[in-house]
Amino acid sequence: MSRPQTPPQEEQSDACPVIASLEQIGSKWRLAVLHELLEGEQRFNELKRSTGANARTLSRVLDDLGEMGFVERRMEEDAPIATYYSLTAKGESLEPVFDEIDCWAGSWLEGDELSR
Repeated sequence: MSRPQTPPQEEQSDACPVIASLEQIGSKWRLAVLHELLEGEQRFNELKRSTGANARTLSRVLDDLGEMGFVERRMEEDAPIATYYSLTAKGESLEPVFDEIDCWAGSWLEGDELSR
């Protein structure tokens, strides 16, 4: 009698740097925020408007990216209080990755796919 086959164990994410990287930056909102911040420092409402994220989602994403060292927050105490977000050196180092994705998208995606 044959034994039932067990599915192969899923490899740990640290076995593949691509998977580990995508676990950090791979969500739609994280990518959108990182891409927008490549343009420079922005206020919360500017990021909200440019990404289309709601306030709760954007706040969570900015907190996550800050904890992971991609984004830093700066507050100005003047009236009105303003909070600014910018990329750290770690976040800025993703610029060539976004450039390559843009290049790939230009070659392989149709116009309607790019507008989603």
